[in-house]
Amino acid sequence: MKSVVKSLLAATALAASLFTANAQDTQIIVVSHGQASDPFWSVVKNGVSQAASDMGVNVDYRAPETFDMVAMAQLIDAAVNQNPAGLIVSIPDADALGPSIQKAVAAGIPVISMNSGSDVSKKLGALLHVGQEEYDAGKAAGELLKEMGGKKAICINQEVGNVALDQRCQGFADGFGDSTVVPVTMDPTEVTAKVKASLSSDSAIDTIMSLGASTAGEPALAAIAESGMEGKINIGTFDMSAGFLQAIVDGKATFAIDQQQYLQGYLPVAFLALNAKYGLMPGGNVPSGPNLITKEKAAQVIDLSTKGIR
Repeated sequence: MKSVVKSLLAATALAASLFTANAQDTQIIVVSHGQASDPFWSVVKNGVSQAASDMGVNVDYRAPETFDMVAMAQLIDAAVNQNPAGLIVSIPDADALGPSIQKAVAAGIPVISMNSGSDVSKKLGALLHVGQEEYDAGKAAGELLKEMGGKKAICINQEVGNVALDQRCQGFADGFGDSTVVPVTMDPTEVTAKVKASLSSDSAIDTIMSLGASTAGEPALAAIAESGMEGKINIGTFDMSAGFLQAIVDGKATFAIDQQQYLQGYLPVAFLALNAKYGLMPGGNVPSGPNLITKEKAAQVIDLSTKGIR
């Protein structure tokens, strides 16, 4: 009996080692439009890395140095040439990236989209999308800020041309009413200056919608303070940062919309790993947000934000 047990244990150990070896041979490539050094995308990258570790697969995270659709399409093409077990992409511009994504699908590579592109993901052949409906989230934010008494707003867009961000501003305008888009870059000094200029040129502005907590929200808070308008402007943001969350706790900001980008990195890797091992795949899109973070919740997630999880 002992010899039988020993044989079974040995066989189990061998099977486990082969399973682990096979898992480690699984290559998944992520191509996003956001750099891992960006505060928002660093959280996505953390989710990717944790899923790779948990699932025992190799994952390569790639992104252009700036918001560059030509460069991103080239990165997708290069990934297709490597024939990975799965490809994860964000789709901020379907016209620019669609042909490259369709090449991946035609090559038999399982594709999952994340963050942006929920409206075009299925049409391009992706298996599913992990993210939030940007227009709907923007509209809900606009309706909430309107209920808070807002009459005139600006929507700060740090990547005009990124369809997901454009949808946020459009949804916000449809939900709020009188709203103007203020285009900016990722330079916080420029954001602060442009918001100050907007507040100075139009005293009727009483509401600000930021499309990124660290990229636009915190510089906008600085503009409000430097303009002596604290307590007179309601400001909300998409996404989160420790600084903006603290402003919510302190009553200087109203809310943050959490799309849980950690899940946008983690879940596609986990799904593709399970697909490679067992042929498993969810039957539809997975909404990672929106979750509204108000003063009651903000303090709870500050620590997780500093750790790169929320």
